[in-house]
Amino acid sequence: MMDLDDLDRGILRILSRDGMVGAGELGRLLGLSQPAAWRRVKRLEEAGVLAGRRVEVDRAALGFGVTVFLGVKLATRGRVPLEDFERVVSAIPEVQVVQHVLGLFDYRLRVVARDIADFERVLRRRIMTLPGVGTVEANVLLTEERRPGPLG
Repeated sequence: MMDLDDLDRGILRILSRDGMVGAGELGRLLGLSQPAAWRRVKRLEEAGVLAGRRVEVDRAALGFGVTVFLGVKLATRGRVPLEDFERVVSAIPEVQVVQHVLGLFDYRLRVVARDIADFERVLRRRIMTLPGVGTVEANVLLTEERRPGPLG
């Protein structure tokens, strides 16, 4: 585990809100020169603390107005290997996240759809027909608040 100082935490806070901020802007916000900010970001990347920068897509702007979290319990009879289930469910474009979890369900999926009718189509035609699927529970996302996490 890497020891982080206040400047490192500041960099992580800023980049967690906007991963596209450059070293010059980071330096300006934190009172560092651009090269010093760049060296710190590079050190955080090399230590594995920064694992990448992502662009966030506004799903609603693309016409995907419904997000559903699915709990999926695999059937015990004729059990499909976990890797096989993960491979086929990951190939469904509407499935944005596949999480293998411990608890009541084996998997938690984040599924996006244009509307409830579109979600029902994805559920019936794509997810429920996958080999090994047993019980499925759906939770429709109403609102989402993003928090910066323990560094914020």
